[in-house]
Amino acid sequence: MALSSDFLATLECLQPEQILAFLQIKERPTAWRSECLTIINEIKPVDLYCYLTARFGPPNGLQNWLRNDHSDNLIHWNWSLRYGPVFVDIQGGNYRTDVWFIGPVKLEPDDRADFIRHVKADFAAFGAHIAKCRKALEPWIEFVNPYQRLRRSITKLTEELKALHLDQLSELPNVLDQEDRESAQKGWEDTANKCSQGFGLCFGIRSMLPIMAEAFVNLILFTLMRPEIRADSRLKDDAFKRHIDVRVKSLSMTCIGFKQPIDYSNEVCGRYHSVVNERNDLLHGNVDPKKLQFNEVYFDGTVPVFKEYRSMWQRSFGVERQAVGLDKVFEELATIDAFIGYVLSCLDDKIRPKIEYMLGRLELGLNTREDRVGVLFSERLVDSKVGPAADG
Repeated sequence: MALSSDFLATLECLQPEQILAFLQIKERPTAWRSECLTIINEIKPVDLYCYLTARFGPPNGLQNWLRNDHSDNLIHWNWSLRYGPVFVDIQGGNYRTDVWFIGPVKLEPDDRADFIRHVKADFAAFGAHIAKCRKALEPWIEFVNPYQRLRRSITKLTEELKALHLDQLSELPNVLDQEDRESAQKGWEDTANKCSQGFGLCFGIRSMLPIMAEAFVNLILFTLMRPEIRADSRLKDDAFKRHIDVRVKSLSMTCIGFKQPIDYSNEVCGRYHSVVNERNDLLHGNVDPKKLQFNEVYFDGTVPVFKEYRSMWQRSFGVERQAVGLDKVFEELATIDAFIGYVLSCLDDKIRPKIEYMLGRLELGLNTREDRVGVLFSERLVDSKVGPAADG
């Protein structure tokens, strides 16, 4: 069917009764076909949407009648048009725009390029109406929730650490004391590999835990910040640049939605602050011999005199285990969870469920006109190809 130069000019917008009448045809002529042109970003979906709105008014297709009033639909917008005897159905989904031609039609290889060219060329004729439509749309950007990104990473690393069962490892005997030294040596090598992996996981988890808690605080601050503070760039920047303890203490002052202030003298906050300090020592490589101590020894000149002997196990894996805080990691995770739970408990009962829902989502949206955060889409990724099948 090579698209003629008057293709767009002759397109007609169908009324609901005309669409229903077409869909209810029981016996379609054998010459009728169903063919589809797929457009990704050759015409940006927002440009096509605004063009069709400017040209034909709001979406009028069947999928628009069937869609639920939210963003979790397979087809988001749909126009049903007519080109002579051919039914033209334009459907905008999550990954593409499908343009269906139904009737006495057979698409040619160049028709897709011609369609794109014709539509783009017609933008100028409806420029003012297209601009008006676009201005009426709410502008949003999608962004990754830093709190949930860290939460998922920590959960995965924690599962891997638990799977190693390092808590069940007992001290291995000295290789020199064993009759089968080869087997004993193999046992040490296997344990060394497992411990090396586990200690790395532990270090990563403990380093990220306070960062996750800070991301939680920042997300609360960003989402619930009082309008008068949000409107002043210096006040807004100051709220985020405060030391974390001051940021937490002042949440009920800088944000709406709190039924009570944060009591930082609470035991939960005290334990959280200790985790933050531990993390600073760990991540910044602070040198504090008292905290890093693992043994005592005397010297008579160059002669070491140990206060007490440590086994090979204690001098190797025991030192590393203590240094990375393997025995603290799950306790610290519980401390961070308790801190997050406490801050959430200070929120208004109507606000808290909304914040908890948002915290659980990896992908969030920001209305750039109103500086408002929201959840835009379901986490399910679904693709489909919707449209009538060819007869026969």
